[in-house]
Amino acid sequence: MIFTKERMVDPISNHFDLPTNKTVALVESLFETMKRTLVSGEDLLITVFGKFYVKERSERKGRNAHTGDEIMLKARPVVTFRCSPVLKEKVNGKGS
Repeated sequence: MIFTKERMVDPISNHFDLPTNKTVALVESLFETMKRTLVSGEDLLITVFGKFYVKERSERKGRNAHTGDEIMLKARPVVTFRCSPVLKEKVNGKGS
């Protein structure tokens, strides 16, 4: 299942008895705040869920998929995610 922002709206709207348009605005605001945090280079910790890290990926050799030629890929920031131990236990069926 692909979990989209749209799929988040109904459960939140129902749980908090909010109108759909207000819930959409809430979800959009949350993601905008998360994006601003990551763009600024800060890590983003969501307790009991995990942590998003901004890391600098070093320059490296790559390959052009169409021609097969080797190319040098520039250094760039990338976002990585590490799930929390609590989430990992739940996913592995050990948590309640």
